[in-house]
Amino acid sequence: MGTTDQLIERLGEIAARLRDPELDAEEAEGLAREAADLVAKASAEIDGAIRASREGEGA
Repeated sequence: MGTTDQLIERLGEIAARLRDPELDAEEAEGLAREAADLVAKASAEIDGAIRASREGEGA
């Protein structure tokens, strides 16, 4: 998983799973950790895209 769109899609899947009232605490913890990792990856990709855009503008 590498593109921002894929990360967003997976985060949506995780959010849906976390809303399940039958989800046990251990799985919820794992999903929360995965979500945090994905958010960090998405943030890094977005930051990189912003930097590349600014460099392309000559800023």
